[in-house]
Amino acid sequence: METEEEYGLANQKSPSTVELMAVKNHKKSYTSPIVRNNDIAESHVRTPDVEVVAGDISKHRAYFMVFVLLFINLLNYMDRFTIAGVLVDIQNYYHIGNSEAGLIQTVFIVSYMIFSPIFGYLGDRYNRKFIMGGGITLWSLLTLSGSFIGKDHFWAFILIRAAVGIGEASYSTIAPTIIADLFAKDLRTRMLMVFYFAIPVGSGLGYVVGANIAKAFGAWQWALRFTPVLGIICVILIFIVLKEPQRGHAEGGSHLRNSSYLQDLKELAKTKSFVLSTLGFTCVAFVTGALALWAPSYMFNVIKAQGQDADEGNIAFIFGGITVAAGFIGVALGAEASRRYKRINPRADPLVCAFGLLMCTPFLFFGLWLSESNIPVSWALIFFGETFLCLNWSIIADILLYVVIPTRRSTAEAVQILISHALGDAGSPYLIGVISDALATKYPKDERLSPSVESSTLRNAFYITPFVCVIGGGFFLATALFIQKDREKAEKITKVGGPTLNINGGIDNPNLTLGENDSITVANPDRSNVL
Repeated sequence: METEEEYGLANQKSPSTVELMAVKNHKKSYTSPIVRNNDIAESHVRTPDVEVVAGDISKHRAYFMVFVLLFINLLNYMDRFTIAGVLVDIQNYYHIGNSEAGLIQTVFIVSYMIFSPIFGYLGDRYNRKFIMGGGITLWSLLTLSGSFIGKDHFWAFILIRAAVGIGEASYSTIAPTIIADLFAKDLRTRMLMVFYFAIPVGSGLGYVVGANIAKAFGAWQWALRFTPVLGIICVILIFIVLKEPQRGHAEGGSHLRNSSYLQDLKELAKTKSFVLSTLGFTCVAFVTGALALWAPSYMFNVIKAQGQDADEGNIAFIFGGITVAAGFIGVALGAEASRRYKRINPRADPLVCAFGLLMCTPFLFFGLWLSESNIPVSWALIFFGETFLCLNWSIIADILLYVVIPTRRSTAEAVQILISHALGDAGSPYLIGVISDALATKYPKDERLSPSVESSTLRNAFYITPFVCVIGGGFFLATALFIQKDREKAEKITKVGGPTLNINGGIDNPNLTLGENDSITVANPDRSNVL
């Protein structure tokens, strides 16, 4: 029999307190909480579309909380990709090559992923509102301070950008779990779709706003001084608007208690759909990270190599616009397609994710291949490739939230961030830069920084990304084999609650009456044991 700790019910005083169900004549299903005869408890089990969380969070306040979380997420991604919008200016200012430029994003992601498990642990156990508020304050101050580093202190700039990742880790691991505690079922899917619009839209705005603010003020540093002001506004909104929802309340799991951190990690490792979807998401992060940092610089050099005038601000505006449009369309299409397809296929989520990555592959490949000869067609193919890539964002988050019980979700978010960034976008920008620089050594030294050599070496380095998309699609197809079983198991554990059996004290359920032909069965997801 599985232990109480595996159910997140540690610290119960009873030596054997487990969920019970009445099974008529030993033939009734043991998959729902305590029932007598037909459907007495069905109303307890059914998860509503929206909850009045913790008794004092109204539906309208819940919606406004999602809006605040969306705004903060938007700002996070704006700041993250502002660097990409002014990357050429930063390279000229610090006199660095592609390898060092790729390191700017890599060190940020490394600190982000290292600190994510820490905030995941805290987010499952302490007040999430204060954790986020403190983290965003730190992120805002560090981002601002990075704009004042002199041209002879590039490594100081690198260290500050690394520290910015600490602030972002405090938010990204926690915010989706708050949404999960506010909403359930289809409404949660829609709210996650809204929340994850911030990734492509914020990224696109980062390119556009960063490049154009730098152009307006005549210095790239001003691009890093815009988002911290909005960051302070976000902190104020967090403390005024947000209320801490009770963990698992929207799904009837507010009774759950935290198990040990080691136990949490063991249970996550045994959840196959979580592991496989995380590996699939790692491939998404790899491709996204590479494109996010290098695509504007690559297109800048391609245009210059063809003898045309190229303006970094205009290219950032085009790529940012493509990213915003593709992200908005992709996230919406992915969430809605998954929601509708789930009506006929419970494995819809990973299948839609696999479809998105596999369809992204040819568009990305031919977009790179044709960039030498036809820039407009290349832009169009990149748009379609990004659209398919963005089908995944909200779906992956939804998968995590329904295959993991509420008291482990921040930890699960942190583990997914750690793995996906460690093997994904922490290394991909740097890897692309290193491969590009290595390929450039085949050319005469005085030609290596020319637009024609830069575009050629970056394009060849970029050809890694379509193959990574194929690998990611395979991981999501494998996820589909286990998703239904893992979801059902998590739902059963979450709904273990009110009615309990105390071996020493009898049945603690005033609403339960057993007849002489009734039996009581332990609510074990894997097997039934009649007491």
